Order: sequence, then C-alpha cells, then structure tokens
Amino acid sequence: MARHWIATRPGGPDVFAFEEYDVPAPQQGEVTIAVRAAGMNPADAKHVASGAGDFPRAIGYEVAGVVTAVGPGTEIGSGPVAVGDEVLAFRIGGGWATDVTVAADDVFAKPVSLSFGQAANLLLAGTTAAEMLHVTGVAEGETILVHGASGAVGVSVLQQAARIGAHVVGTAGPSSHEVVTRFGGTPVAYGDGLEHRVREAAPEGVAAALDCVGTDEAVDVSLALVADRERIVTIAAADRARQAGFAAIAGALPASKAYRASVRADLVRLAGSGDLVVPVARAFPLTDALEAVELLMGQHPGGKLVLEP
Repeated sequence: MARHWIATRPGGPDVFAFEEYDVPAPQQGEVTIAVRAAGMNPADAKHVASGAGDFPRAIGYEVAGVVTAVGPGTEIGSGPVAVGDEVLAFRIGGGWATDVTVAADDVFAKPVSLSFGQAANLLLAGTTAAEMLHVTGVAEGETILVHGASGAVGVSVLQQAARIGAHVVGTAGPSSHEVVTRFGGTPVAYGDGLEHRVREAAPEGVAAALDCVGTDEAVDVSLALVADRERIVTIAAADRARQAGFAAIAGALPASKAYRASVRADLVRLAGSGDLVVPVARAFPLTDALEAVELLMGQHPGGKLVLEP
C-alpha cells in the first residue's frame, strides 16, 4: 500500500498526517511515479497554514522518481515515456508520497547528471526565479538587487542572471555570504544601513530589485533604490506590493502559472548540462517529514531538503 502526507485541515505541521492510500491507475494523459525523492519548499507548509483550498489535501509540489505505469496513448512533457524511465515532475499535488499518479504534461525526463534529490528540487525555485527576472525585464549588463540571495530562489536567480549577463548584489546573513559569492554575486549584509551598503556595492545604481524575503526592510530599500515600480517584484510581500504599486507574483496566479510552466523544459536542460546547480543540504526519510519541516521553516538549512521514501 502506498503512503503519503496530507494536511487534515489548515494549520501548522501538527495537522499533517502520514496515511495509506490507493494510488489511482493512470488514465490517458497520466503516469504513475514511484517517488525516489520529494522536494521541499516553504510553500508546502505556508499554503497549508493559509487555509486556502480544500482539505484534507496531499502535500508536495515536486518529485523525482521512476515511472511504474503509463496511461494509454500518453507522452510526458519531454516526449515519449516508458515504464522504468527516470523522471521529475512539477507542478503536481501530493508529492510527499511513496507513489503518485500525475498529469503527464507536468513530467520530464530526468537528466542522468542529476541526482533524484537535485531533480526533485529544481523547478519550483527555478521557475520562480525565472519569472522574477522576466517580469522585471533584467537585461545584459545591468546590476540588480536580490533580497535573500542565499536562499533556494535567490541561488537560482544568481545563476540565471549570470546567464543573461546581469550582475547581482545580494542580501544575505554573514554566514551565507560565501554562497552568494560562489554563484557570482556581490554579498551585502541585511540590517541597519542596508541601503547605504547597496549603494556602495553598486555605485552605478541598481536597475531592478527582486525580493525573496518580504521584510519591510527589503521593500523599503527596493523602493528607495529603484524609481521604476515596474522593475520591482516580490514573492513574499503582496500587501506592500499592492500599497506601493509594484508586482507581486505567486504560482497560483494565472499569469505566473502559465509562465512557469513554459520555462520548465529549458530549466531541466540547463540543469542537465551543469549550467544550473541545485545545492542539496540534507535528505530525510519520508517518515521524518515533520522533522524536516521544522528545519525548513525555522533555520537556514544551507541548501534544499529532500524527502526520500
């Protein structure tokens, strides 16, 4: 019998339950995956806490694993598929599981060069980063400010911005400055005096500001440094964005969902060629998801976390 984590009602991790369930047989346009790694993202817990959507509901938006069944006449997002193929999938529901049946359009062949843990953590952060760069129109030769540059989305922004030919000044705690530097950015410490430090790091000014943290400090400094509100975006301060007239994006928004879906294949290709790295900090058994959530939400884990059935 398969097992998966569900949220029984809105709330914190105390509402999560690990239950047995029957995996549906794949219909046309679907495949079943034996999960080898489930990605973990703050959104997994935050969306349960928000109370949005129906409950109970299965948790987890991305996985990597092995195809165990294919619906009739079905191809995946990257093309033909067969039982035994190694794949990754995003955006799905219920990825914190031993097995899952999902829409084939959301499934892509896993590059051989990626571990299951890396593949399972590639696309939520990667597509978010890609959209942030897209909506702010970041171009070659520009310097941009990224708040939270050492986090999962920030690290992907650093790498994708470098491919565009843009330079990143990235905020991070002192212990994470090495991460920002490793991926080509100029680190600055957040806290009192941040605006001054950014101006020193980028005397020519910053063309755009990308906020991955949502603090008042991040928003205030972005507004002080970037006059064009169309070149500021946040993924964590929607209320401030509405008040100040800049963009807030989220995977549930139709425009965000469509754009992120459109770039998945390109990001898989980049990761497969080694041009987009997914740092993985630690793996947990699927049964220990609550311990992993505690680390994910309460600390800076130093990379992505993986659940392994």
